[in-house]
Amino acid sequence: MAFGITKRELNEWKESVQNGEIAFITHFWYDKRFPEYDSVTKAGCSDVRKLAEWGKQYGLKPEWIHNREAYPHFDLLGSTQVGIMKKEGMLSQLHRFTETSADYV
Repeated sequence: MAFGITKRELNEWKESVQNGEIAFITHFWYDKRFPEYDSVTKAGCSDVRKLAEWGKQYGLKPEWIHNREAYPHFDLLGSTQVGIMKKEGMLSQLHRFTETSADYV
């Protein structure tokens, strides 16, 4: 289940993905398979080859891409999520989902 983002934020992410950009959206998330995580970042791009190539620099495998309709994406969790978001200059997306943003610097 995803929550903590606005419809506008989601629509902006979808538009960027559909335009072939590598786009990020982070939201609160709960999945009983991964109770230790409380947020996920979706890194998406409609150009699956571009997304796979982007993911290689972070050790992400093409078979990990979720091919969801018009919004193919990687799900980024935990230390992988933090590391990638830091390198991409997107830590501000994580700061809003933690009480102590110092955990992400």
